[in-house]
Amino acid sequence: MDLLDFEAQGLYFEQADLAGVKELIATAAENYASGDAELSLLKAYFLAPESLNVLVALNRFYYYQHRLEDALTATTKALVVIRLTTDFPEDWRELQAKHISDAPAESLTKIRLYLFTLKAVGFLNMRLENLDLSQAIFEKLVSLDSKDRIGAQGLLELVIKRKVTTQQSEE
Repeated sequence: MDLLDFEAQGLYFEQADLAGVKELIATAAENYASGDAELSLLKAYFLAPESLNVLVALNRFYYYQHRLEDALTATTKALVVIRLTTDFPEDWRELQAKHISDAPAESLTKIRLYLFTLKAVGFLNMRLENLDLSQAIFEKLVSLDSKDRIGAQGLLELVIKRKVTTQQSEE
């Protein structure tokens, strides 16, 4: 299955949230420069902890604040939320190409979102120097995406180079 050959359906940002959540996210965006964005995002999270709109906003906020562990927490939660809308195994390590190829075409948007979110988890782990985990995630993505539509191959190469550099500096 070509991960680019699909018609986008059910995009996460088109999903309706509980009353007030959209406004809290907008308030956070307005207050980003003043440093008062986090409280609005956390209020939105408490109202809608399963909202991908909220989780993506939290991820972006924490990432741009260089709070990578917090960004990883939000992204990992998003991965769980997305997985629940698919027929994927609980552990991404058990994900096989068959899970993707057997999925109905209308679920390809969710599948892509899951794979891109898993890539983000790998990237954040790479930034946090969790290189073995990051490498495993990127290897899994490369094995599932022979045409590299998700773009994990380059990140896998970076992680491997980083591991070699780290090993050489320790010697």
